[in-house]
Amino acid sequence: MTSHNDSAPNASPHDSASTGSSPAETYPAGASDAPPSLSALAAARIAVGVLVDGGVQHVVVSPGSRSAPMAYALAEASAEGMVELLVRIDERSAGFTALGLALATGSPAAVLTTSGTAVGNLMPAVMEANHAAVPLIVLSADRPDELRGTGANQTTIQPDLFGEQVRFAADIAAGADPRRAIQTGLSAATGAFPDLPPGPVQLNLAFRDPLVPSPEERLPAVAEMQRYRIGTEPLIMNLPPAPAGLPERRTVVLAGHDAGPVAEAFARAHGLPLLAEPSSNSRFGPNAVGPYRLLLEHFGPGSATPIERVVLFGRPTLSRPVAALLARADVQSALYQPVPVAWYEPGRRTELPLESLADLADFAGRGPSTWLDTWLLAGSAAQHALDRILSEEAPATGPAVGSLVWKHTRGQLLLGSSNGIRDVDLAGLPSPEPAATVYANRGLAGIDGTVSTATGIAIGGRQETTVLLGDVTFLHDAGGLLLGSGEEQPQLRIVVLNDAGGAIFDLLEHGTVREAGTYGDAVERLFGTPHTVDIAALAAAYGVGHCSVSTTAALAEALQQPIEGRSIVEVRTDRHGLKALHARIKEAAAAAVRGVLAR
Repeated sequence: MTSHNDSAPNASPHDSASTGSSPAETYPAGASDAPPSLSALAAARIAVGVLVDGGVQHVVVSPGSRSAPMAYALAEASAEGMVELLVRIDERSAGFTALGLALATGSPAAVLTTSGTAVGNLMPAVMEANHAAVPLIVLSADRPDELRGTGANQTTIQPDLFGEQVRFAADIAAGADPRRAIQTGLSAATGAFPDLPPGPVQLNLAFRDPLVPSPEERLPAVAEMQRYRIGTEPLIMNLPPAPAGLPERRTVVLAGHDAGPVAEAFARAHGLPLLAEPSSNSRFGPNAVGPYRLLLEHFGPGSATPIERVVLFGRPTLSRPVAALLARADVQSALYQPVPVAWYEPGRRTELPLESLADLADFAGRGPSTWLDTWLLAGSAAQHALDRILSEEAPATGPAVGSLVWKHTRGQLLLGSSNGIRDVDLAGLPSPEPAATVYANRGLAGIDGTVSTATGIAIGGRQETTVLLGDVTFLHDAGGLLLGSGEEQPQLRIVVLNDAGGAIFDLLEHGTVREAGTYGDAVERLFGTPHTVDIAALAAAYGVGHCSVSTTAALAEALQQPIEGRSIVEVRTDRHGLKALHARIKEAAAAAVRGVLAR
């Protein structure tokens, strides 16, 4: 939310419950309290100092003239070992790279652009950061007030450009001291204000000529920066066993995106089945049920053991069976929410929000003696049926690719939106302990900037990183492969499931329309978006390694190779049989589960 409060330096941003967009706060607020005018470079040096003191470790810079004072000040800070700089010529790529850096490090990451359309290119990354509560700092350079509205080159209305997508926005006048605005922005970005989750902020910095250092100034001597590997190893938690006095209830633990290891620990402590999405970082342990979405219909109304309650951790985003479960009138549900979240508005969901694990335990109860075993046996039967169907497919399929990537990835894993993350959710076998830290842009579940996000995650976490994505998602951010000469090369493996178009739509209602033939080739053209891009040639153009596979055996071999620099593993497959494959999987799993439940 933006702020129009002009009181103390630590003034709270605009109330998050308000509606509509409020104007960005202007610094200084009026001529009477304006400080002596600072030169552009002096103001920029102050701004960089405050950002570094506030925990910003990485800044992604896109080149431009109006942002030059900040660029020079950042170059000085980088030479002194105070901050790491990355340069990207495409602002959209820069924004998502910064998003990935913030995801991997947990610290605010900044992106710097010049004025005009450059700032607008950050909107997709800002929107994702808003809904995913990621501390992204937008540093947008601007013209001074006397040039605004005059038709000056690359000048538009930048203050409050992102509206309600940001937690705080400040328009910092040319010559003004930026300290107070940046300090408030950092507080808003990192969730320091009550009832306001972390998220993006915009600091619009106006600069007046001259924009470059004076002739006598020089870049400081280069100091080696201490680089630390971020502690992003997967986590395991332990909670005390549920008290014996708790009532027995047929409760399931549903772990959505970003639920964390607490969901696994809670399920284990209470003897409850764990239904965990891949990006929950909870999909492991003895209670985890892999193909859970194939089981939900067997525990519905009219079954011998229907689900009575759901305990929700994180944000569920992936499947209609889960959405149907949460919408059931006969099932009570609660949401564990110890801190404010950004992904829904208060009062707009039906789950009971609970802040403490003790209250959640009272709601969930503990599982009856056979409840967990029934789920685990049914899950095992469904997994066996699924694996059997996949083994019958000679070419690699989406679910088989998802299963192998999940099995072989260590370090960090980013799952692209669309089918990739759903394939892992369907076929990825939970392990006894977590093998990788999993990320996904589920704030808005867009395909924007996935390659760039993965690059930021790999550089920020300083670990080998794998990203699984479809060909359309890959091509949408092919420009994210561009790294300038001398830029840091991430240890990044890009697995592209190339089925020459958008396969997910065939699994939705559009597939039925296509089969009926009532709209001719419209569904294929408008939704399937077929293409003939040569990904090997594209990789070569960007200097990225490439190999092509078409079978699960070849993919497994490729995934077991060490990650050295950047490489693309292209998995060629056919999307037109995907709907039939999913139907066979569902039918085989249903028969297997019915056999278990009938015993």
